[in-house]
Amino acid sequence: MKFIETRGNDGTRATEVSFSEAILGPMSSFGGIYSPESLPDLGTDFLQSHLDKDYKALARDILAAFNVDIDQSDIETALNLYDEFDNSENPAPLVKVKDDLYVSELYHGPTRAFKDMALQPFGVVLSSIAQKRDEEYLILAATSGDTGPAALETFKNRKNVRVACLYPDGGTSDVQRLQMVTEDAENLKVIGIHGDFDDAQSALKLLLSSESFNAKLKEKNISLSAANSVNFGRIIFQLMYHIHSYLELVRQGAIELGDKVYLNVPSGNFGNALGGYYAMRMGLPVEKILIASNQNNVLTHLINEGIYDISDSSVIPTSSPAMDILKSSNVERILFDLFGSERTKELMSDLDTDKRYALIPSELAEIQKVFSADFCTNEEGQEYIKQAFEGGYLMDPHTATCFKTYDTCRDKPLKTIVYSTAEWTKFSPTIANALTGEDGGSDKEALQAIASKANIAIPEMISSLFDKEVTQSTVIDKQDIEKEILAFLD
Repeated sequence: MKFIETRGNDGTRATEVSFSEAILGPMSSFGGIYSPESLPDLGTDFLQSHLDKDYKALARDILAAFNVDIDQSDIETALNLYDEFDNSENPAPLVKVKDDLYVSELYHGPTRAFKDMALQPFGVVLSSIAQKRDEEYLILAATSGDTGPAALETFKNRKNVRVACLYPDGGTSDVQRLQMVTEDAENLKVIGIHGDFDDAQSALKLLLSSESFNAKLKEKNISLSAANSVNFGRIIFQLMYHIHSYLELVRQGAIELGDKVYLNVPSGNFGNALGGYYAMRMGLPVEKILIASNQNNVLTHLINEGIYDISDSSVIPTSSPAMDILKSSNVERILFDLFGSERTKELMSDLDTDKRYALIPSELAEIQKVFSADFCTNEEGQEYIKQAFEGGYLMDPHTATCFKTYDTCRDKPLKTIVYSTAEWTKFSPTIANALTGEDGGSDKEALQAIASKANIAIPEMISSLFDKEVTQSTVIDKQDIEKEILAFLD
């Protein structure tokens, strides 16, 4: 399997790279990223053969279908990390909430968010490649709250890698912040910035593409990579759980193999939705992918109107902060797959220059064959959380946005799989407020209140955060990021 550039080739890079090369250097010509040259066709026989196999077997065979150039022993070590999830045989359980609505719970890993599903194995794979090449890597991560803790957790104390993680100060939940700022491994640096997630992500992309920054790293014999979903090493592990959740529906007798379903995805940077899109392209029977946004609803406008416009926008802080994003990096891979590199380069250049682009009607029609979209306000999300709890299900505010698209975006009575991206513990004040109508208080107070009301335990990896020492206290202006990272490397 080869990987090619979403914006075409500039004549100075290889026209195609291997999987390992795309992981180590995720940025491509003209500021683009890498996508697979083709996708494997899995088909019904593949799905049928995995009905009696576990998650690791599915993951192993998908990696084989992509023919990744990773040693099998490293793959096994990476996949064995799923054994440490709550259920070693099923790291992503599927839970029935309504007759035709099922929730794929992706948060049963060490940081209680869906990024563990991809970043736990990804950390092993990247570190093992670096060690085999006898190279040192700086891994950049920008986070709206979930990628950061998961990246820090998977890379801590791993050989040949150091991590600089950027997060918007004040733009995450307190639990998410504590998960980052209490990390004490020497190879980790956590940097709060005055700004929002788009500022952090823009800084990451700028550094990845900066010749001068890369030259400074080269002087230190360090190469540069990223843990964000611009890196296809993240995406390949994300498409797996979409296939797994479909198989779970069949196993539970909710559908017959071959029946179509809706995939319902809360979307910020679009990596989760892209995983569903690739699974669909590889043969998963999907009617449509429903894209749920919060009030930062640029994706809703793109899918419904064909216009991506952030020219007069700023990030709106919401109760689902991991989705407080305006520039969704992985939309680029959708544009590339549907319209090719030349058109993708033109559209992304418009976005960089004018902060907007517009699809022509035929392009919008292609998008709408695959996606439907709506957005959910804070108030609507609170009501969905309350209703679900009264029906016996406890969910976080990001998952709640999908209940809006479940109500508004389906035109057929098909089973719907909602992808739950975070455990209730990550956003407890919002949930406590939804359940009681009162101020949720601090994270610690809200956690205790919800645990008491729902008669459940707070996971130890969350409750212990409040007793840990804060070891990472750096908060800076965004123009000082490069200097801070270089000082960390020294």
